Amino acid sequence: MGSYGDVLSERKKLILKAVVEAHIAGGEPVGSKYIVQNNLLSCSSATIRNEMAELEQLGFLEQPHTSAGRVPSELGYRFYVDTLVEQYANTTRDIVRINHLLKAKMSEIDQILETASKLASSLTNYTGIAIKPKSTSVTMAKFELVSIDEFNFAMVMITSGGTVKTKKVKSPIPFGAEALTRLSELLNREVCGIGAEMINLPIIMHLEAEMADDSFLVNPAVKAIYEVMNELDGGELRYSGINRLLDYPEYADTQQLSNLLGTLEDQEEILELVAEPHRDDINVLIGSESPVKVMNNSAFVFKPIKKNGKTVGVIGVLGPRRMDYKKVLRTIDEIGESISGMIDPERALGEPNKTEVDSDGRD
Repeated sequence: MGSYGDVLSERKKLILKAVVEAHIAGGEPVGSKYIVQNNLLSCSSATIRNEMAELEQLGFLEQPHTSAGRVPSELGYRFYVDTLVEQYANTTRDIVRINHLLKAKMSEIDQILETASKLASSLTNYTGIAIKPKSTSVTMAKFELVSIDEFNFAMVMITSGGTVKTKKVKSPIPFGAEALTRLSELLNREVCGIGAEMINLPIIMHLEAEMADDSFLVNPAVKAIYEVMNELDGGELRYSGINRLLDYPEYADTQQLSNLLGTLEDQEEILELVAEPHRDDINVLIGSESPVKVMNNSAFVFKPIKKNGKTVGVIGVLGPRRMDYKKVLRTIDEIGESISGMIDPERALGEPNKTEVDSDGRD
């Protein structure tokens, strides 16, 4: 989108900012009288009224049929997000609290994301969303095999992205502890770092040859690896605080809320959305900017989580178009930076992050 400076005077920008923030706070149409009475601008009511009429003609404001006041349009919200939201750092107390809450469950990326979605919801009072994106290159970083009894063992598989999965594996015949130790060493040596497509017949035959008399353990182990890799390739969405949306009149239509919940449950549309190329920092989709139709009355703010340059998760917030963007941008940015610092040692934790936001989320 081109420069707003060519379209809006400084006074129009201040009036639009006042209308957006008043509507976010109260949820009602905003009139010139409200702006004057609350000392939001030092202009006369007539001047503000004329400027608001021009902002409506330019497409930044809308006037509901039942009210003399005005509300921001999607263009008005986009202008606010792009040019009016002041960046400010979290206080030390905010950073310490977020890091403490996230570190409470740090055993794997799945748990981190689930905790992060709950944290995002509680801090913003909107619906928190955590996504593990679809992947075509899941690889294992480590295998641990633990004997259960002479016919069964547990395979603990840790992916390169930090996800931990455990599978119970049944052997066709009894096995000993020494055989399980050799299989564990063999899998860590030969299978770590390669995708499912590379675990082919020659690899399996090589594993069986190395295991010799205990080759019967290879097939059930490889089957478990395939199952986990296929499961992880599919992507996963978790959300918290859907009931918080009931606090906002925009979701008073139960059918609309039901449709939104159905989309979150189905997952596919949103997984496809975040799988598209996006900025590495914060992305904001307002109303119809989202290709997901049931989100046309909502705003979706999200940030990719990176490890070694690869997206291993997405954390975000879903709420009404009039969401408190200042709070949401700050919260999602800090949660994202905290997670990235925890899972990627090369990233500094808690440093201020200057964020720019595009309308379509693409570079």
